Amino acid sequence: MKYIDIHPHIIADDPKRYPQAPLGGHQSDWSRTRPVTTEQMIAAMDKAGVAKAAIVQASTCYGHDNSYVADAIAAHPGRFTGVFSVDVLAADAPEKMHHWLSRGFAGMRLFTIGSTMPDQASWLDDPKTYPAWEAAGELGISICLQMSAQAFPQMIRMAEQFPKVRILLDHMARPVLDDGLPYAAADSLFELAKIPTIYLKLTPRSFIEARKGKATPETFFPLLISKFSASRLAWGSNYPSSEGSLPELLALATNALATLPQGDQEWIFHKTAQTLYPVLAK
Repeated sequence: MKYIDIHPHIIADDPKRYPQAPLGGHQSDWSRTRPVTTEQMIAAMDKAGVAKAAIVQASTCYGHDNSYVADAIAAHPGRFTGVFSVDVLAADAPEKMHHWLSRGFAGMRLFTIGSTMPDQASWLDDPKTYPAWEAAGELGISICLQMSAQAFPQMIRMAEQFPKVRILLDHMARPVLDDGLPYAAADSLFELAKIPTIYLKLTPRSFIEARKGKATPETFFPLLISKFSASRLAWGSNYPSSEGSLPELLALATNALATLPQGDQEWIFHKTAQTLYPVLAK
């Protein structure tokens, strides 16, 4: 099996060269207590058997300054691409998008909720963001959304207004799964399957939640695939934000998905990543 990770993060060990500017105003605990540098990420990938990665900007450490990821891509173009962050409410957002794409990035991420921003932001469908979404459609880049189900109505409006843009939901947008089959609490997530441009990112949170209460990986993931198809699901380690080594986080995923057909696993572990970020197929 080939493994491509579309949700790792890196943190520099040189705060003067790469100053912190976290969204939400304070740095995330994980980026302070268990940072992983570019070189350490390469070593972890080699140990885990991960071929390539799309490094996601550590918004809770660097905000919209994607310089460290850009430098990692430049140093290891055969292993990395990146997912940048920009202020999509700003008038110069399309210009910034072009800049970071020229630095080797392949996608964009909008951080609307998370460890340093516990409440769902309300700006997702603000008209000020339209130029950035239009640029994403013209450039053919995917947009990752770090969001909760509370913002599904806003996200659906954007998906309908910008049908050229592929939307990738980080951590599957955190559905509740502990009720077990038929997973009625996740109905709002399943409803998104009818929008063909919406993809889901399976991360450690997804695999942990799939073992809580009455949930099991053997019942949840086949149901999820029946709704979305494996070609719209992709694995991301969330390393080192999620606790554990990269080999351990990969094992968490492979164990949870072990009963799926080989073809479905291939989509989840590398083919969907190559669809979302074609540079990873080279």
